Amino acid sequence: MTDLVAGFFAPWAVLALIGVLHLALPARRVAGYVRNEHSGELLRYRLNGLLVLGVTLGLWIAACSVGVMPWDWFWQHRWEGAAGALTLGLLATAAAVLSAPSRGEGVLGELYLGRRVNPQLFGGRADAKMFLYLAGATLLELNLLSFAAHHLSAFEDDPSPGVVLYVVLFTWFVCDYLVFERVHLYTYDLFAERVGFKLVWGCLCWYPYFYAVGLWSVADRPNPHAPAWLTVVSAVVFFAGWTLARGANMQKFSFKRDTARPFLGLVPRALSDGDRHLLASGFWGLSRHVNYLGEIGMATGLALALGWPALLGPWLYPLYYVALLVPRERADDRRCADKYGRLWQQYRERVPWRIVPRVY
Repeated sequence: MTDLVAGFFAPWAVLALIGVLHLALPARRVAGYVRNEHSGELLRYRLNGLLVLGVTLGLWIAACSVGVMPWDWFWQHRWEGAAGALTLGLLATAAAVLSAPSRGEGVLGELYLGRRVNPQLFGGRADAKMFLYLAGATLLELNLLSFAAHHLSAFEDDPSPGVVLYVVLFTWFVCDYLVFERVHLYTYDLFAERVGFKLVWGCLCWYPYFYAVGLWSVADRPNPHAPAWLTVVSAVVFFAGWTLARGANMQKFSFKRDTARPFLGLVPRALSDGDRHLLASGFWGLSRHVNYLGEIGMATGLALALGWPALLGPWLYPLYYVALLVPRERADDRRCADKYGRLWQQYRERVPWRIVPRVY
């Protein structure tokens, strides 16, 4: 019973630690893209995600090295941990939503989508959205490393190279997000979504536990002895996806800061009505959400890396991205049509593909 309770509250303790580190450790202070809905001023952020991740992992490594916990502790208590994160996510959602004035959209809808747009806490030392993403990413990394440690100890005589590759690629994914935290201040989540169940529960439970579904599926399985070509293909698909996602986000970040500034030698060509500008070249000339194609590509590469192409479990992650991003693209298309009007129609005509160039 003691182990069950410890497993249940482990994500609570880890997330509390991440919160303390985020507030206490040094951080870059930057202005974002989103404006305060009351004052109209650009919101400012403290960004120290990579440092928080490093310190958290350092503490975990130290604890495992001196015998405080086994390396695969989070694997051993994965079900209790998921239940604890689920419960915490629900409670945090209720606190975030019900403590704010209603927007007149109905309680259930507001619980799901949220009421507050960009809440900042502790006098601006923490932004709710950026903290949620940092917390989810850090707990995900702990789960990935612990799940892989279980596999390596269970099959120490013949471990799967695919498990190692999967963790390396996913760690790249996590670190990439935290290295480019500032870029994500200019993305859809920050300027279009509110803080409700979708974001709070999604970051505190779904992100750190479901995203590791590939290792949930295979950490207890032996080495599949997948062919070398599959390993190569998985890495190529992953980094091709990363190039599209990171390249598109970086190009848009550069454009929003300076509409005339070239990115990687790509001179921006934009549609404009004199006041507003829409980037319509480079990555954003391929499709209107080519970054989503990149996200799906990375998820596909991760599923292939594990070496079990006929197993459903690893494919749940890329399938989730399809289910998430296709409706999001439609919602963003409607939002942009309302915001830009005729300018967005011109962009649609110039770039007719929604996500996959010449396909969709």
